Amino acid sequence: MKLGVFTVLFEDRPLEAALDRVVAEGIECVEIGTGNYPGEAHCRPQELLADDHRLAAFRSAIASRGLSISALSCHGNPLHPRPEVARASHETFVRTVELCDRLGVDRVNLFSGCPGDSETASHPNWVTCAWPPDYGALLDWQWHEKVLPYWREQATFAAARGIRLGFEMHPGFVVYNPRTLLRLREACGENVGANLDPSHLFWQGIDLEAAIAELGREGAIFHTHAKDTAIHARNASINGVLDTVPLDDVANRSWIFRTVGYGHGEIEWRRILTALRLAGYDDVLSVEHEDPLLSVDDGLRKGVAFLRSIMPVEPADVRGQA
Repeated sequence: MKLGVFTVLFEDRPLEAALDRVVAEGIECVEIGTGNYPGEAHCRPQELLADDHRLAAFRSAIASRGLSISALSCHGNPLHPRPEVARASHETFVRTVELCDRLGVDRVNLFSGCPGDSETASHPNWVTCAWPPDYGALLDWQWHEKVLPYWREQATFAAARGIRLGFEMHPGFVVYNPRTLLRLREACGENVGANLDPSHLFWQGIDLEAAIAELGREGAIFHTHAKDTAIHARNASINGVLDTVPLDDVANRSWIFRTVGYGHGEIEWRRILTALRLAGYDDVLSVEHEDPLLSVDDGLRKGVAFLRSIMPVEPADVRGQA
């Protein structure tokens, strides 16, 4: 396995400075945001696609430091009920796929998005329960009228360029767990898979080993984030984990994102890495920092040191051992 980092944590500095910081940590790969929620502080696809010299300079800045790009990431909501929001997310996605093609990168990380509840809606509507029956009817409408028509077309567009789509299973969007990810994959093709981020699965109460095995059976793990979640036992025991308390109100939330090792310990993360290997994944662990209790630099240092202490560094033949 290889260590990577999602460079949005260094959005306050230029690309070259961010890359130098990555090299200083001995990290091998970078995941770079291309717009939408990750922003485009380090990569503006429209400019790079329009200017061969800028594109060459971007490629050289990374390669000259001995780094490789694990993925380009454009997490947004192309299914948003407001056309202008959906259009902006879609255009960023298209440019990101085209830029991957030009750079020889074969993975785009993204969200599935979430539609509204009708053609006249103005906000997304995430369905989380099966009753009353209105919710089931809404979910069917969203998938059949919005989700599947859009992503079938986009998966075909990406597949024609050899690009795999790594959907991050994220609550608030229609793909948020293995079942919904595999539903999208079955309908849209084998270049649809997961950007596995354990942090969003932890707080849903999902067993990571079981989830990885389920996705691995389908060859559906394309990329992995290294991010943790800590459950606040008292708050969660009172209010559950469907938490709308603002993310920066740390003391009153049921859970918060943490640097790896600060939400779940070494044994749990060893199990996750073992499950990944048994599922056939021997690729990048991309550190993502959203820990409100640690600075970016401190969180990165601690996360990298923790992962180095537990991750396998030599390939092993695990055939027949699962």
